[in-house]
Amino acid sequence: MEMARLLKLMFMFCIAGLIPTIRANISELDEYWSQRADEAREFTLQAYHSDPYEVVDHFHERHYDNSTDVTVTEEDGSAKPEEVENEVIEMPGSSTNSTRRSLRGKGKGKWSKLKGPCTASNPIDKCWRCRTDWAKRRKKLVKCVRGFGHRTTGGKNGRIYVVTSNLDDDMVNPKPGTLRHAVIQKEPLWIIFKNDMSIRLNQELLVNSDKTIDARGANVHIAHGAGITMQFVRNIIIHGLHIHHISESSGGMIRDSIDHFGMRTRADGDGISIYGSSNIWLDHISMSKCQDGLIDAIVGSTGITISNSHFTHHNDVMLLGAQNTNEADKKMQVTVAYNHFGKGLVQRMPRIRWGFVHVVNNDYTHWELYAIGGSQGPTILSHGNRFIAPPHKPHYREVTKRDYASEEEWKHWNWRSEKDIFMNGAYFRQSGNPHFKCDHTRQQMIKPKHGLAVSKLTKYAGALDCRVGRRC
Repeated sequence: MEMARLLKLMFMFCIAGLIPTIRANISELDEYWSQRADEAREFTLQAYHSDPYEVVDHFHERHYDNSTDVTVTEEDGSAKPEEVENEVIEMPGSSTNSTRRSLRGKGKGKWSKLKGPCTASNPIDKCWRCRTDWAKRRKKLVKCVRGFGHRTTGGKNGRIYVVTSNLDDDMVNPKPGTLRHAVIQKEPLWIIFKNDMSIRLNQELLVNSDKTIDARGANVHIAHGAGITMQFVRNIIIHGLHIHHISESSGGMIRDSIDHFGMRTRADGDGISIYGSSNIWLDHISMSKCQDGLIDAIVGSTGITISNSHFTHHNDVMLLGAQNTNEADKKMQVTVAYNHFGKGLVQRMPRIRWGFVHVVNNDYTHWELYAIGGSQGPTILSHGNRFIAPPHKPHYREVTKRDYASEEEWKHWNWRSEKDIFMNGAYFRQSGNPHFKCDHTRQQMIKPKHGLAVSKLTKYAGALDCRVGRRC
């Protein structure tokens, strides 16, 4: 009997030890992954900014220009944040109730040019898209990232690696020329694609540190298979991919670097999973129809910018922090900028636990339940976004949703709205310090664009139709 109790106790300890690794898709305790996790925690502390408002100000300062300024009359402006605590912010829609995303200028369709010398429509794009020789200067892209991912350089210090094959048929010994072979290398690499291709990943793609996946110049789809995972890594740029129809993968032996492979459990079908990783930039990605989330950033991931991307046809769009008990996500800092949250979306754009998220100049043209949600006291700054409530669901016009907390608790969370525009009866329920305001170093010059300019700023969200020798 005593022996049976001892065996039962040993079994419980084994299961308890396996829980964190199972959540990481690791099937057994592994000294290699434990070391990686310890290193990742150190890099999280390095990527974490002790004064996040300084990064917010830096984003506004480096992105100010006059090309998309709008004139806002007093009656069009939103309520001042100091007027009332826990106030509801709404904007009359009499003169701004159009939900069209069209622009003035010559031409028709998504790729019609704006007025002026360049087709770029927001300051991140203006950093590189106006040059016809962008393909010869690919690594200059690293100068364009702003927000909390501003230190990300990806594979800037490495060689160019050209993906020539769309095959993904060997998880342990991937063939040279495949995307899987490229991302497991330990050296920094700037990964590009020889031609258009659709890649069906048989298992999750484990990306090593110091990589750029740059799909400019090719039409590259990651589809009808597993998704992309960044686990205990740092310094990664993903640009220009189409990611859709991602499903669960069965797990098995998968290589994550040239000198290590191991058993992985079933992956749950996220398009992009960021797990315990830092300094990540996702730009100009088109995403839809994944089995779980489109983007998850969890377990202390930080220093992330998600920009210029287009999200459609999905339920749980973006999860930032997955567990109420994981206080490592207090270090999570994410910038969500110039994205278009489009057709067929339901919720989590994003949904946040614990961290600090700057949501700036995005276009929300569709949701079914809510747009921005959270729990565990996150700080959410909503600056210059456009929110269009679902006209067919009058009970779901609130932009915000607070989970697992009473009003007595969430009224202290800093959720602030500034220069947002609200249509079809949308409204943002603010909370926290009614006198809260970001202190900009150049007063009125340093500011997000008003929500009225969002259709221009997000005009080219998603994967671009870039061709070598032409402006994107």
